[in-house]
Amino acid sequence: MLKTLTAEQLIPAIEPDALGFSTTAELAGQAKPHAGWIGQADAEAAARFGLGVHHPGFHLIVIGDPGCGRTSLMLKLMHEYAAGLPVPRDLVYLHNFDNPDKPLALRVGAGSGARLRQSLDQFVRQLSRTMPGVLGDAVAVEAFLELQFAAIRQGLQIENGELRKLESYLIAVRQDIFDNLEVFQQAINIAQAASVFGASQGAAVEPGLNPDSESLLESYLLRFRANLLVDHRQQTTAPVIYDDDPGFQSLFGSFESGSEQASSLPEFMRLRAGNLLRADGGMLMLHLRDILNDQQNGPQILEKLHRFLRNGRVQIEESVTHAGHIASTHAVSDPVPVQVRLVLIATREEFYRLQEEAEDFARFFNVKVDFSDDFNAGNETYRAISSYIAERCEHFSLPHFTAEAVAKILQTMHRKVEDKARVSSRLADLQHLILAAAAEAGARQAQAQEGVRASLIDACDVSAAIEAEYKRHRSPEMQLLRSIVDGDLLIRVQGRQSGQINGLTHIDLGDAGFGSPVRISARCHAGEEGVINIDREVEMTGPNHDKGLFILQSWLSASFAKLTPLSLNASLVFEQEYHGVEGDSASCAELFALLSAISGIALPQGIAVTGAMNQHGEVMAIGGVNEKIEGYFRVCQAIGLDGAQGVMIPERNASHLVLNDEVVAAVRGGKFHIHTFGHVLEGLAFLAGLEPGMIGETGDYPAESVMGRVQRALENLRKIYDSNKPDE
Repeated sequence: MLKTLTAEQLIPAIEPDALGFSTTAELAGQAKPHAGWIGQADAEAAARFGLGVHHPGFHLIVIGDPGCGRTSLMLKLMHEYAAGLPVPRDLVYLHNFDNPDKPLALRVGAGSGARLRQSLDQFVRQLSRTMPGVLGDAVAVEAFLELQFAAIRQGLQIENGELRKLESYLIAVRQDIFDNLEVFQQAINIAQAASVFGASQGAAVEPGLNPDSESLLESYLLRFRANLLVDHRQQTTAPVIYDDDPGFQSLFGSFESGSEQASSLPEFMRLRAGNLLRADGGMLMLHLRDILNDQQNGPQILEKLHRFLRNGRVQIEESVTHAGHIASTHAVSDPVPVQVRLVLIATREEFYRLQEEAEDFARFFNVKVDFSDDFNAGNETYRAISSYIAERCEHFSLPHFTAEAVAKILQTMHRKVEDKARVSSRLADLQHLILAAAAEAGARQAQAQEGVRASLIDACDVSAAIEAEYKRHRSPEMQLLRSIVDGDLLIRVQGRQSGQINGLTHIDLGDAGFGSPVRISARCHAGEEGVINIDREVEMTGPNHDKGLFILQSWLSASFAKLTPLSLNASLVFEQEYHGVEGDSASCAELFALLSAISGIALPQGIAVTGAMNQHGEVMAIGGVNEKIEGYFRVCQAIGLDGAQGVMIPERNASHLVLNDEVVAAVRGGKFHIHTFGHVLEGLAFLAGLEPGMIGETGDYPAESVMGRVQRALENLRKIYDSNKPDE
């Protein structure tokens, strides 16, 4: 049944008094620990499960649109769970005397890695100073080394297995020193020769090694240093790392080469840890988009990650690049066992793409954390959002919001998802609106009293922020509006006309969208080709629009089955539309224009129509309904409101209406009208001002009904067609 909506039915009913506070200052400090998970109970439960399982093999895929809080909320929760995990061990690489190409990896307690590195650096300095003086005394050398080794062991937190590895290393150090005593002797010889030469020249010579002999020793002693790859001495919890620019080296580590300084170091000293090694014992967050969209190295990163997930080990490789693309790699370290909980952030489209392109890889992410795009509205939800607004005010040191301002914000969140029963989950948009409203409040207060900070942010400030954002994006709409007002685009919003109607289009600009009317016209004559769409014939329509047209034809033939095949040639066209037509939301308007052209019944040009129909004539919901209505209202307003203009929208879209204050005020004042219809015959009857007509047992409609007039016109077309048909 066709209904005319009241102003109160055009927006969600949010009473400021029902929110339970006067200003958000009353809510400051009342936010629950996990208040940010507003309406995301299922996602939070999944995230807590995935992070709380203390067994390897559980990795999380976090799905949601940017701005819904997926990254910030997950990072906060990761830090919360990391606080309950032990600080992992440091990772130190040492020279492998048996196989110098494969450095020795040593795990020591957090903070012991730095201590070991410092002890070995001290050991190297002591070797340089002491060995030349005891070189001829093997017992003295042995005693010196044992004293140094004791100092190295002192204070280290190291498990038994790693301790045995360290002891084996120290034994190898002792053996290497005894095997290379000639290096120390050569250094002494160089120093002595320099001393003799200097004395012969009458120069003062300092005792001990000179720079040349020290350089010789340093190149040898570098092998006794330690490379501290992962240092956890500053950590109090398990590591949580967010790699927002993942690359091959940032994830898996690297091998320094190319520079003169790097080439002088032993290979094990040139190894650098990646984030997988740094996150060992903790968690690592990545964005899937960063990997999939890396056209040069993305496939290699994905494959290497797949290997890590399969075997749980990380191997540092030296990569050879060509024009920024990794051409080849070769291992420079043995694989190191690593336990990291991976958290992969993705949109649904990215996740589905991953499943198509790398199904085996996607299977490792067996805990799905699905952030909803919207959630149910209600007092509890409104309270949670209000608390979030209060928390943001405190965080950014902003004035607090009045209850009226919060109600306006909640209304805007409803509009984001075009649903009176649900609100948007995009907290990023909410925060942007909070900051924009605060700026508007500051500007308003500055005008009223210079230099005084706004005490509260009111509903007018929120409205001003919304209006300012609309104005920043309205240039394309204004250009189109001027074309209509100037008569370049033929749009009539007054009077009646047969075979013509105003449809409503939605123009999506990516970061914004708006609605605008488009004239749909129909012409018909006797023939046998049926209904054609001129836009479709010239390939200016998309598949969804073509589907709607076929449904229209099916309904028309079924409604006049007694006359099928119809002796009709009819054409439909979107007038002055040069950029293509897609979507089926104009199928109802096309039907009305066609039936008007067939019957000669004039349609009111001030009523614009949007809605998709099915084969039974039922009207289905469409998208962009608010922008469509507001766009058409602005056209009527610019041309001149006469009190008869309005729109006709699907009945199922009534719950999606969240219109701006200007349209609501016009409806309340009787200057503009919004009608809903559930069946095409209801809409047709309203536009024609006649009864729609129900088909009788004989297959005929009442003569003076809309459908009766259409039937009579089709019968006349049949007679004309038969009379014009050449004799066979």
